Amino acid sequence: MFALSLIEHDLPMPPHLLSRPLPDAIKTELERLFLDKVMADLGLCVSVYDIRSIEGGSIPAGEGCSTYKVSFRLLMFKPFKGEVLVGRISGYDDKGLQVSLDFFNDICIPGHLMQYGTVRGPDGRWMLKTEDGDELYLDLDDEIRFLVSSTKYPPIPIEQTEDDPPFSPMQIVGSIKGDGLGLLAWWADDEEEVAE
Repeated sequence: MFALSLIEHDLPMPPHLLSRPLPDAIKTELERLFLDKVMADLGLCVSVYDIRSIEGGSIPAGEGCSTYKVSFRLLMFKPFKGEVLVGRISGYDDKGLQVSLDFFNDICIPGHLMQYGTVRGPDGRWMLKTEDGDELYLDLDDEIRFLVSSTKYPPIPIEQTEDDPPFSPMQIVGSIKGDGLGLLAWWADDEEEVAE
């Protein structure tokens, strides 16, 4: 789910930060630039893990700040295909479920990747119709265990109308097709029996 990515970056250092110790000032500037940002094929930056090296400090002609070549590692959220995660249902529509991990919200579970027998109820909520005739609803804020099917990094749209949904630079598609996947409440009794 989390990985370290080694990055090298030419970092212009604003003069107001130079009164601080250099490693602290650089870390502050790196956090400002990268924290909570998605980098294509790397994932969502969660933290600046460490700084490996700092070189330079020259002031280019016509510039008011010094530039350092910094090598550092970022802690990235990038789930791999087939990884099992637990989140909460944050919404639903005719396409499927939206899931949140609290710090990341762009997760969808399309209807075709839900358990066999999952349909939309008369009130619009998704529900699993069991062989026994039970209707198990997937409600907002229910905890759900899902499998990561894919992670997408769509290109930034050139034009976006007011009606378009907000752009999300990283999207995770999940699946609840399979044993042990779906609402945690569905499997709670089975897990307790195994523990005994």
